[in-house]
Amino acid sequence: MRVKRGLAAHRRHKKYLSAAKGFRGGRSRLYRTAREAVERALQYSFIGRKHRKRDFRTLWILRINAGARLNGLSYSRLMHGLSKAGITLNRKVLADLAVYHKEDFAKVVEQAKAALN
Repeated sequence: MRVKRGLAAHRRHKKYLSAAKGFRGGRSRLYRTAREAVERALQYSFIGRKHRKRDFRTLWILRINAGARLNGLSYSRLMHGLSKAGITLNRKVLADLAVYHKEDFAKVVEQAKAALN
């Protein structure tokens, strides 16, 4: 009895072609180009998960800096003042305060200023 090998290959092709749904042109229809596109997309998604962390940290720093400058301090002076004052709020929380709770952020900045003097 002979062995017919079509099933495994068909499954493998189907896996990549279904993952390439929504891609344009041959990238969603031709196995080889679909496989290349899917593998590249997976690489980008892996890298993107690392980049997202960087991007958010950058955004938080921008927001904190803007809020600090409205209160008469630069970002670096504010962070130094906070560490001197023993205030351990992370950048995510500080950015949220700077954008949505301006009065509370101003109080935190005042504490940092007091610690600097």
